[in-house]
Amino acid sequence: MGRAPTPRHAVRASDQRRFQRVQVALLGRYMLSDRREYPCQTVDMSPGGVRLTCAVVGTVGERVVLYLEQVGRIEGTIARHTTGGFAIELAGTARKRDKIASQLTWLANREMLGLPEGRTHERIVPKVPGVVLRLETGREVHARIIDFSMSGAAIACAAQPAIGVVVTVGRTPGRVVRYFEGGLGVQFLLPIDPDRFHDGMTL
Repeated sequence: MGRAPTPRHAVRASDQRRFQRVQVALLGRYMLSDRREYPCQTVDMSPGGVRLTCAVVGTVGERVVLYLEQVGRIEGTIARHTTGGFAIELAGTARKRDKIASQLTWLANREMLGLPEGRTHERIVPKVPGVVLRLETGREVHARIIDFSMSGAAIACAAQPAIGVVVTVGRTPGRVVRYFEGGLGVQFLLPIDPDRFHDGMTL
């Protein structure tokens, strides 16, 4: 007598316990059921799910097609809404999950070892580098953009807000991710739309 099939929700619960989430910031684009694409960035990810920062949230249970740099095309459904975005429960074969697990292991090791990021996005020098950096306290600091990409900027300034603090570069919100002599690196909370990305744009 054959075994009764395991309920899908039981498998998912087991998967969620087994998969370890990795904090990783990857740029991407996602498509909801309206077939429109929107920019996004990952907050954390496991072979069974991914949490996104994004401007447009769909409905819980809605199907999502997601394209992430260094991962590729993945699919799933919206599991829940989060602050500033939503979480996706990924669909796919065991082979696909194993591939994602390998990619996440490499990304985590790269972060831990300080290996080059291998960005796919070019960095450009703005025509108008002057910018106002607004801190969480409301303080405004005059700064200079050294260069920027779709995912972040290197900024020369006298202020040194703490790593992880949210700042606003012009009108673009971001998070301080590193220091260097004479300035700091900011990662944007949402990537710049490719259609707006050029050396004459204003952040």
